[in-house]
Amino acid sequence: MVDPVTMCDRHLLGEHVEIHMLAGTLARHRSIDGFIAKGLLEPAAMAERHARLVEEMGRRGFAHRSPLPKSDLGYLSPEAREARVDTAVSATELARRCERCRERSVR
Repeated sequence: MVDPVTMCDRHLLGEHVEIHMLAGTLARHRSIDGFIAKGLLEPAAMAERHARLVEEMGRRGFAHRSPLPKSDLGYLSPEAREARVDTAVSATELARRCERCRERSVR
């Protein structure tokens, strides 16, 4: 949930792929409890997040040809559906791990 503008190309495209993988996981009604427990996902915001990533990808000249299928979150607990990511913690961790993201975040 880090601002896509501050992400390097690799992390921007990587998160886009991960959102599509998450959609597949949700379509198969698989558990995402571990990701929720670690504060890594906001299932209810998945479509909006995808749109933000695609917008930034377009701004950078990347072609996008993979619409996000609608996900049924009904099998998830209410707590899982409404889980939130601590964006400040995520942004700090990303900047710590990736020099390119760190450079983008200070622009």
